[in-house]
Amino acid sequence: MSDAVTTRFSGALASVPGGLVLDGGMSNQLEAAGHDLSDELWSARLLAERPEAVVEAHLAYFEAGADVAVTASYQATFEGFARRGIGEGRAAGLMALSVELAREAARRARARGVDRELYVAASAGPYGAMLADGAEYRGRYGLGVDELERFHRPRLEALASAGPDVLALETVPDADEARALLRAVRGLGVPAWLSYTVDGGRTRAGQPLEDAFALAADAEEIVAVGVNCCAPGDVAAAVATAVRVTGKPVVVYPNSGEAWDAAARGWTGGSAFDPGAVTAWREAGARLVGGCCRVGPDAIAAVARASRS
Repeated sequence: MSDAVTTRFSGALASVPGGLVLDGGMSNQLEAAGHDLSDELWSARLLAERPEAVVEAHLAYFEAGADVAVTASYQATFEGFARRGIGEGRAAGLMALSVELAREAARRARARGVDRELYVAASAGPYGAMLADGAEYRGRYGLGVDELERFHRPRLEALASAGPDVLALETVPDADEARALLRAVRGLGVPAWLSYTVDGGRTRAGQPLEDAFALAADAEEIVAVGVNCCAPGDVAAAVATAVRVTGKPVVVYPNSGEAWDAAARGWTGGSAFDPGAVTAWREAGARLVGGCCRVGPDAIAAVARASRS
């Protein structure tokens, strides 16, 4: 990985006072705008059908205070698109488009007076996201590391070819899948962060988080490690563990605290996302902080204020 590739984003991780602010949930912002996401492709469907809606969702977060937009490619896979009759070439083009849509949102944000540096993180969700049955919250797919690497590598290549600032290897439920992703990201020339979804001090598949983070400690491509799509209450301990085990910058973007019901395809419970916790997360070592599912622009604006105060 060349210095030219890593300087802009990695340099910001190290130098921006208070660290970088991530955006919030893409799906809830699209739903708030009236788009139906009750579909196996989830927000990735709009890459083909309503790309302007994706730009507007990113723009809302940039204007709220986010420095980093996470693309709408979480559920974008060759296999998922193929089930809709979308061929390999068109699928790769849609993955690349996800990066360009976030870039377009950044251009519009600057035209509207946002004068800070803005970044694009290309989202690569876990294998379980493609299954669209809640498996990303369980892991243990019955596949080996080699099989998972073969699944992830082509989509990572497609995303990397579009020139994002960083790859977001996110919502990873299983240390075995992390091993596959760490292999798959090698040699792409784009830095990446690795973010687990967790339950307490363990991955969703049940492995100790300390062991899961250790896999990335010596990975040159991984510029940050952390957690996302988890309960806000799980963040503080995870930050401490990630810093102690890896020494790398930490990325955290929890859900609102509501729970996902895979059978009903809906959220239950109340929000427990407290932007006031950001200061403690930052002090413990978090350098990228934002929100995941059900965390919207208002909450990200509060995170930005806490980060820059």
